[in-house]
Amino acid sequence: MKKFGLIAASLALPVFAGAQAVNTSYIDSILISIQRILNLALPIIIAAAVVYFIYGIARYVMSGSDDAKAAAKDKIIYGIVGLFVMISVWGLVNILVRTFNLNNTPDIRNPLNQIPDLPR
Repeated sequence: MKKFGLIAASLALPVFAGAQAVNTSYIDSILISIQRILNLALPIIIAAAVVYFIYGIARYVMSGSDDAKAAAKDKIIYGIVGLFVMISVWGLVNILVRTFNLNNTPDIRNPLNQIPDLPR
């Protein structure tokens, strides 16, 4: 009988813990601020990766020795890998957002997501 009481109490604890109301507006505002910063930073980071890749190409073309060409080739490879990883992760996140309908922001261009009727 003691085991039954212990199991029932452990199953009931989450119900009691959920009884207290939690104000999450502060946490939501922090997460929204982080999202805005990341949305601004992402194009800058991708642009920096493209510039690094182009810099590697320029160093490869202008280098005369084999050691300099090998170093420039490494820069090109790192630039390609970095761009691939960034764009792949960005694409996977967008696939997940669209698959599970996680985008809660309204569409500014068409708020009701309806095609307007053409005039007759």
